[in-house]
Amino acid sequence: MNKRKVLHTELCDMLGIEYPILLAGMGGLAGEGHSAQPKLVGAVSNAGGMGVLGATGLPLDELRAEIREIKSLTDKPFGVDVLLPSALAEAPPADMSLAEMKRKFVPKEHIDFVEKLAEDYGVTLAETKQEFIFTEEHSKKQIQVMLEEGVPLFCSAVGILEWVVPMAHEGGMKVLGLAGNVRGALRHKKAGADFIVAQGHEAGGHTGRVSTFALIPQVVDTVSPTPVLAAGGIGDGRGLVASLALGAVGVWVGTAFLFAEEASITDIHRKMMMDATEEDTAVSRVWTGKTLRQIKNPIQEAFDKSGMPALPMVTQVLLMADLIDSLADVEKYDLLCAPTGQIVGMLKETKPAKQILDDMVDGAIKLLGQTLPDKVRIES
Repeated sequence: MNKRKVLHTELCDMLGIEYPILLAGMGGLAGEGHSAQPKLVGAVSNAGGMGVLGATGLPLDELRAEIREIKSLTDKPFGVDVLLPSALAEAPPADMSLAEMKRKFVPKEHIDFVEKLAEDYGVTLAETKQEFIFTEEHSKKQIQVMLEEGVPLFCSAVGILEWVVPMAHEGGMKVLGLAGNVRGALRHKKAGADFIVAQGHEAGGHTGRVSTFALIPQVVDTVSPTPVLAAGGIGDGRGLVASLALGAVGVWVGTAFLFAEEASITDIHRKMMMDATEEDTAVSRVWTGKTLRQIKNPIQEAFDKSGMPALPMVTQVLLMADLIDSLADVEKYDLLCAPTGQIVGMLKETKPAKQILDDMVDGAIKLLGQTLPDKVRIES
């Protein structure tokens, strides 16, 4: 029987996990839905890391069902990720129809642009079938479901509103927030977050403007003693060791786990990622109004070249919702968002999530067991 290797930091003690590796709570926009679904979450937690469910926009019954599915797949700790941008407070009322929302909140030039895109790509633009539930009221109900189901960790990739931490802590749930700069990390610390992820510009999905190597040590120094995780460009043992050397207590990994057999992504997006180099991603505000790194595609390029300003997050999502669902209905997934980090260029093989995590741990342990690389010499 092989003895299991140990790679332990204080994060492991705080979360009750074996390895300081968290699955990023990756969402999605169409097609297969959110990438970090229960199967992947359970696989990462069972492998010794911590799986995190991507739950932004899920109706309450679906959220509860997916949490319970995770609990049927693993008895290990896991988390749930929901976006909480400040714009939620100004979101349209829940009882307003999508057509009314658009007339009231979306400029005509933006609507005309989307209608022209649909025409250009031969797609009949139909009203989205999805319920538009990006509201603060819905987010509070989602967190209540998490508390009722005993979720150990709540994660927010965008924003932590002032009511979140007290509500979570009162129910015994820890809180993690992502930050792309020191200012954002300080907001999370002030709000009382238990963990802060310093996410570099290289990362897929919603991301900031500061690179990982520059960001991590500055966030670590500024928010100490709050534990910091690293994100952005981390896909193997080398990235894990580098993160620990910069002061992080663990890593938040997204793109590498998109190559897991358990990840819920379309075949087209999987092939796009397999074929991509490190230069084949772009940051755009087209889909959500926030800067988001994805595989380059024609819709993103058309919006970026149009010169039109992105709308606030909730309104931009409202603008694009019909086009997203209409493209998905005819399986034009190559035109839709595939959130992916720059590290995609070194990832070319689909593997079980456990093997991805084990390879990362084994690579880190091998590096940490060495004194110095052969090419480094210290002289007195």
